[in-house]
Amino acid sequence: LTEILNQRAKKVLAVEYDKNFVKILEKKVNNSNTTIIHQDILKIYLPKERFIVVSNIPYAITTPIMKKLLNNPLSSFQRGVIVIEKGAAKRFTSQYVKDPYVIAWRMWFDIRYVKGISRKSFSPPPKVDSAMILITRKDIPIIPAKDHLLFWALVNYVYKNPRLPIDLAFKGIFTARQMKHLKRTLRIGTEFPVAALTVQQWGVIFNTMVNHVPTFRWPKIRKRN
Repeated sequence: LTEILNQRAKKVLAVEYDKNFVKILEKKVNNSNTTIIHQDILKIYLPKERFIVVSNIPYAITTPIMKKLLNNPLSSFQRGVIVIEKGAAKRFTSQYVKDPYVIAWRMWFDIRYVKGISRKSFSPPPKVDSAMILITRKDIPIIPAKDHLLFWALVNYVYKNPRLPIDLAFKGIFTARQMKHLKRTLRIGTEFPVAALTVQQWGVIFNTMVNHVPTFRWPKIRKRN
């Protein structure tokens, strides 16, 4: 994979943790436009210039890697073509969202399930099937990137239980009257679960909070890495 990227990209940063693979890479891409970084991907600083990720990432740290790339929309990450465990790919692209970080990612990035990949395509084969996902930064984000900490506060407040109906999930932020008006605007019923809200509906909810709810009722912002 690195060899092909080396041939097609003007600049490649190849992050490899295994020292034995580092030695192999050094021989394969010697005196080229590829810089080999012998480091844990979770410990490096992301590039300040715009960058794209192409990788078959370790399944054991799939979610931590995705969080590193997507949690902060102010980063320079633009696009990704990534092979991950199939179950994780389905979870990250499902219409029914069980994890708060997944809905937060979707405010700024589109995540699309491209295709499944059989475990037999690898040697040695893993225990599970894989899938390719495509990540692209939205041209127009649902929530402005500058407001990402406030949105994180909102989604974490609400996602105590993704199955909760929105009346209970947003209790403490919206008054009963505001909630009634909001449900009418969103065209949803009282028992509608938080996990089924679309990204567009989340955008309406966030804007309603910012424009019509006094700040003392907003969820508290916690600094994120």
